[in-house]
Amino acid sequence: MIAEISRQEVIAQCRSALGIAPHEGAVDDAFLAALLRRTAGMLCPCSRTALRVAIVESLSNLHDLEDLSSRIEVLTDELIVAGDLLELSDVTTADTDAKGTWVFAAPPAFVERKSGSVFLTGIVPDHDSILPEPLGMRVVHSKNTRYIEPQSGEDLAELLASEGLARLPESAWLKAPKTQTASAHLEKAIQRLASEPTCAPITGLEIIDPETRPTYYRGRWTTPKSQSGTFVSRRPQEFGAPIWCFAELQAGLLFRVVDLPLSTYRWRACDAAWHLQMAIDQENGRPQRYRITHLGNVCRLDFFSPLPLWAERRLMVVGQKCPGEKSLFAYEIPAAEIGEEEEFLRTNSWLVREDDTGEVRST
Repeated sequence: MIAEISRQEVIAQCRSALGIAPHEGAVDDAFLAALLRRTAGMLCPCSRTALRVAIVESLSNLHDLEDLSSRIEVLTDELIVAGDLLELSDVTTADTDAKGTWVFAAPPAFVERKSGSVFLTGIVPDHDSILPEPLGMRVVHSKNTRYIEPQSGEDLAELLASEGLARLPESAWLKAPKTQTASAHLEKAIQRLASEPTCAPITGLEIIDPETRPTYYRGRWTTPKSQSGTFVSRRPQEFGAPIWCFAELQAGLLFRVVDLPLSTYRWRACDAAWHLQMAIDQENGRPQRYRITHLGNVCRLDFFSPLPLWAERRLMVVGQKCPGEKSLFAYEIPAAEIGEEEEFLRTNSWLVREDDTGEVRST
């Protein structure tokens, strides 16, 4: 007999199949992140667009969310930060017509936290879970991340390793660029740019205007007018997303350009661009900011600009991502961890803290 079921029942069954706790048929971030991993396990390697379209189409009759495409784009970025997906440019695949940046499913792995719990990363192709059912039932889905708490007397890391998951040392997974001053970081990029030949203008070039306030990231992007100097930029390409680059302008006209990341930078192009912009803002006397709010045993850190992968992973391991308070995004982390994380933000990203009055202090 054929029975009719409601949209909520379909979503509830999908949540159950993906190991997500029931939530009255809600299409929340935890469900979308799990669905994104499942889809990536079937389609990757592929473009980000292919992932997004596949999920939007599969949910087309099950939701009324106008912002679904943008939410999937954001979650794709977050799964890249978490290590579930790898985003690579200029890759060689079996598809000779493929151009631009592709997304790959990262191999299953785990990172052991100081508390003894483990942070899961990676995707098994064509499977809903990377673990056998007894362990899979213990996985906690927290928005875009997954972790397991150890049971009494249990060596959870050894158990996961015996299931074939790679052990990622926290020091390697959270490895950051060598600590240096903003001046040294910027000077190295300027010297590399100076070695490039002059070039013709590029239609569609966008730059981050360093004269704009650093607390409104989207509003900082503009087309060149009469600016001169060096700028973090994006240039269009025929296929795929715009290419991150570092450009020199003279009276609003492109003079030199070099694509990011530079050869010595091992992270993504966007990470290189955001890190370089942090150095530019610091050297211009308008450093990027974060806000801290004390909430008892936890502290919320609000950020106004994107963080490089290596910086956000630290916060992801010790805390939980949450909606920002008049900011781009935020993390809640234990109060006991705040001193170490603030020191890292100051020395590696040159960020300064903004107090409740809007004043900035670098302590």
